[in-house]
Amino acid sequence: MSKKQNSRPNILLFMVDDMGFSDIGCYGGEIDTPNLDALAEGGMRFSNFYNAARCCPTRASLLTGLHPHQAGVGKMIHNEKNERGKAYLGHLNRECVTLAEVLRAAGYSTYMSGKWHVGEDKPHWPMERGFDRHYGLISGAMNYFDITKAKVLTAKRKFARENEPYTPPAEDFYATDAFTDYAVERIEGHDSPDNPFFLYLAYNAPHWPLHALPEDIEKYERRYLDGWAELRRERYQRLIDLNLIDPAWPLSPQDEEAYDWDELDDGTRAVMARKMAIYAAQVDRMDQGVGRVVDALKNKGVFENTLILFLSDNGACHEGGPLGFDAREGQGGKPGTVDSYLSYGISWSNASNTPFRRHKHWVHEGGISTPLIAHWPGHIAENRLNHQVGHVMDIMPTFCDVAEAEYPSHFNENTIIPVEGKSLTPVLEGKERTPHDILHWAHCGNHAIRNGKWKLVMEKEGPWELYDMQKDRTELNDLAPRMPEKVNELRTLFLEWAEKVGV
Repeated sequence: MSKKQNSRPNILLFMVDDMGFSDIGCYGGEIDTPNLDALAEGGMRFSNFYNAARCCPTRASLLTGLHPHQAGVGKMIHNEKNERGKAYLGHLNRECVTLAEVLRAAGYSTYMSGKWHVGEDKPHWPMERGFDRHYGLISGAMNYFDITKAKVLTAKRKFARENEPYTPPAEDFYATDAFTDYAVERIEGHDSPDNPFFLYLAYNAPHWPLHALPEDIEKYERRYLDGWAELRRERYQRLIDLNLIDPAWPLSPQDEEAYDWDELDDGTRAVMARKMAIYAAQVDRMDQGVGRVVDALKNKGVFENTLILFLSDNGACHEGGPLGFDAREGQGGKPGTVDSYLSYGISWSNASNTPFRRHKHWVHEGGISTPLIAHWPGHIAENRLNHQVGHVMDIMPTFCDVAEAEYPSHFNENTIIPVEGKSLTPVLEGKERTPHDILHWAHCGNHAIRNGKWKLVMEKEGPWELYDMQKDRTELNDLAPRMPEKVNELRTLFLEWAEKVGV
């Protein structure tokens, strides 16, 4: 390899699962995340970055630089047999290329640790889509301690080591640590000085079930006894203090399905406080893993020449109703342990998504807004805050830029859909970039389009709502009744896009 190739950065991409906008410290949260906070202090935080509302669509868009429907994952991993089925295959199609395929063609070693969830069956696994090495979850939503125990007793979660099915040992296994361990192994074992590496570390945390290690839970046992309404107020003020949100945007009202903390009995409050403590412990352990990976980069002597990105696949998860579910009730198991299977529900999810409305699945801001941290010494200025709008599909062209890789028009004898994302490189350099003219979202009947400051959004079977994102990003002042012409204009643009991509 040439010296030019040797100067290209390693690329490390962290993706977390179901984590809300305000959960980590550098985004207003009270959870202990010193390692992510340090990356933010040494790099850039984005205040206005979007994902695709749910795990599978976001991962498809992240990996391909396309809208999820163009990559074949408009919904989840199940093949939807209908007239628009090409957009709903449930796995990445052959009209797209992955980050791993593009970077490997440019001379990168490509490694993945963690959750895949864009192809349940072969030949759609990571090593069949460009990764040299992989260890982790093929499916979604795993028991963190024992892969054989699922939400529904008859369900089977797929796990792989390299390109073969694998069942991790139940003894002394915790998924977050296992994914960290494998990522560290790949960094330590990368002995090709002329080949940079791309490492995609996709944590399952903090997706339900609520499973965490006792020493991590203990740190938060009494932290959440004041409930979700107070937590939302605290986080909202910190977000303002951090200049991540405009103080002109009011805190959205508590979700209409969330319960009033003060009206709960003492026993229920204790259970719910512990649920949030376990969730916080999951985020905490994930941050510890980030720290271990960063230490591995430093020990290897490559930290200074590594571009690091960190983001979440969607907003926090409401599933399970106001108080969450207990999927294995009556089967024993203290909350947080291997034989429990809990979620924390709408009331806490509403706090995780502070200051926004709605949750995962929806395309209101609470469902699609993610933290994004970017760190690259000597290239990204320290402690920089960026308010430009970006989208997860922008990561493909960004990596192509920094890796000097070519996004192909053809790959493996297939014609490839042109990339839809726009490179973030100017933003990382502290410049203004030409923004997307329009951004679109469609998931399970929830639809949105953003054009400049205007956002038109609807939840399934509901009316279109219109918001001015500059004045009202918390989506409280619906302008649709007063501006029908703008609604019709944006709706027409949305329908044109929906026809194009197969919504």
